[in-house]
Amino acid sequence: MTIKEAILKSLEDLQQPSNNKDVYKNILSKKYYDFKTAKTPEATISALLGNFIRKNDSRVRRTKARNGTYFYYLSKNEQNLVDNPTEDTFKEEHKAKKVYQERDLHKLLSSYLKNKNIYSKTILHEESKNSKDDHQKWIHPDMIGIEFLNLTSKVNKAFMKILNKADTFKITSYEIKREINTDYELKKCYFQAVSNSSWANYGYLVAFEISDRLKDEIERLNQSFGIGIIELKSNPYESKILFQSKFKELDFKTIDKLCRVNKKYENFIELTEKALAVEERYYKSIEKELNDFCDDYFENDTEIEDYCIKKNIPTEETDNKTE
Repeated sequence: MTIKEAILKSLEDLQQPSNNKDVYKNILSKKYYDFKTAKTPEATISALLGNFIRKNDSRVRRTKARNGTYFYYLSKNEQNLVDNPTEDTFKEEHKAKKVYQERDLHKLLSSYLKNKNIYSKTILHEESKNSKDDHQKWIHPDMIGIEFLNLTSKVNKAFMKILNKADTFKITSYEIKREINTDYELKKCYFQAVSNSSWANYGYLVAFEISDRLKDEIERLNQSFGIGIIELKSNPYESKILFQSKFKELDFKTIDKLCRVNKKYENFIELTEKALAVEERYYKSIEKELNDFCDDYFENDTEIEDYCIKKNIPTEETDNKTE
């Protein structure tokens, strides 16, 4: 039996998501493989488990615990797994470990969007009127972004004057989550994003950790309801859109409601309007005002690394240690 066969046999035995240590112990107990020539057998198991995923081997899938540890299982057993199979496994370790907060991800997202020439602003629910009303969380986006049409030639600028203003910019709503590990979490987060993005041209659900076993259901929801999915990374420039959002017309009635209940949202819309209407000679001034108003973003990689350490955000380096 090869070591890969031993890993697959152990995952079959374990019948639940298991980390590299669980797999290694099972191989030893069942004597599936002789590790006499391996100097670091646990590390070897970890690397080979990771290879199943990196090489898109359909037999093995994985999920990620809140403490950053990867758990692997056979895809054929997926239907028999409970919604959150790793909960008990990492519960005690999770209590003792410092974790990052959802709002710690906003600066990562704003940096990703800035790199795409999208101005973004966090909208805090608690700063709105009647903020204690739980129903308001279903209309408040976590962040909003605006992308202006890049007009450089005189012909384009003249043409813009006869266009509807809505044709010169696109507004996007973002709902941000730390992790989506279960079907229940996915449905709850996704339909919150549907509600919060009803007014915008585009809507995205953004998550730092997304279970691989949910990808098929995410694709189905995206096709049915149009909300896109962004997988956020600790290096924001490595973030990627897993599923594109579908375009829809702006709902100005809901925009007006949001302006009335949240001052920062209103200010963002006002600055957008000023940027669209201002004469060219004053545009740089409005652009600076908009930049100053929008969320901060990282200037360099060192800032990103320091921020992730300070906020306890898992990075690729920490992932490799726990893989």
